[in-house]
Amino acid sequence: MKSLTASMPVPACVPGLTRHASTRMQQRGITLDDVDAVLAYGRAIHARGLTFFVIGHKEVRKFAAQGVDLGAAAGLQVLVSQEGQVVTTYRSHDLHAIKSSPRALRRERKTTHH
Repeated sequence: MKSLTASMPVPACVPGLTRHASTRMQQRGITLDDVDAVLAYGRAIHARGLTFFVIGHKEVRKFAAQGVDLGAAAGLQVLVSQEGQVVTTYRSHDLHAIKSSPRALRRERKTTHH
């Protein structure tokens, strides 16, 4: 089984990463390969104006059956802005902490003008 994570350091300025994301990746030992794996294989959850890409236990099991080892990326969350930039990334297995707003509320907020 091939592993997708490597110890490639994160350069200070990478297209598609905010400076904040680059700094947090360095502080947290998260590599570009880790982020790429989450963006390629992770589940997308839309919440708080961002897209959370996450690798949970379900993704690890699903892709292990296909010969892809995501074990090192388990619990990794990558937050992407509407513009497509990686805003930040961190490790957390608590996917319930990501609160997506119900569709009706999102539609109501978009159409309500103050």
